[in-house]
Amino acid sequence: MAQPVIPQALFRFLRELQSNNNRDWFNENKLRYQTEVRDPAVELVRQLDKPLARSAPMLSAIPKSHGGSVMRIYRDTRFSKDKTPYKTNVGISLRHQADTNIHAPGAYIHLAPDECFIGMGCWRPERNVLAAIRNAIDKDPKAWIKTRDHKKFRQDFEFAGERLKTTPRQYDKTHPMIDDLRRIDFIALATLSEAEMTSAEIVQILIARVRAARPLMQFLCDAIEVPY
Repeated sequence: MAQPVIPQALFRFLRELQSNNNRDWFNENKLRYQTEVRDPAVELVRQLDKPLARSAPMLSAIPKSHGGSVMRIYRDTRFSKDKTPYKTNVGISLRHQADTNIHAPGAYIHLAPDECFIGMGCWRPERNVLAAIRNAIDKDPKAWIKTRDHKKFRQDFEFAGERLKTTPRQYDKTHPMIDDLRRIDFIALATLSEAEMTSAEIVQILIARVRAARPLMQFLCDAIEVPY
């Protein structure tokens, strides 16, 4: 019988970190972080690698302790009023292979005691990418509506992120797609429970979500002319 990749100890550690977000506590518990949090997250990425290559071959799963898909736990506090040194979540970024040259759509897995999800799409795309996505919606609104409202996709995913309060300069406020053209994030989230994250089926669950999000990912990649 398959064993869970993500242990319940990962969430227990994150809950304790929420109450002890300081360097002294973390240094005393660093071995726990490595064995209960970082290493299982890296193992999850490793187990996602082959099925992801079949379902979304342009997304990269890099199972490394440093410099791979698992994001650092250390917060960048230089420009933040919040000076707590550590993130109280685990973030896993499965980036598009074109992402070194362009802000291409990707996948993001979030594990936290109060919120788990997989996100698909573009978060805060840079100006040229955002313009290309908006242009694709404007050029073929029927294709966008088919993508946005795809039944299997919307069974699992809800759109998230922010919109402009005003109208993008290039478009009229009466444009039939104006609500979507105001988006500055083109991301959709599928929530997951802690029980799902710690189950033996989590790899299959995540891959099923990646497959369900294919319409969105294909539309966004086509818009910016990268393969998916």
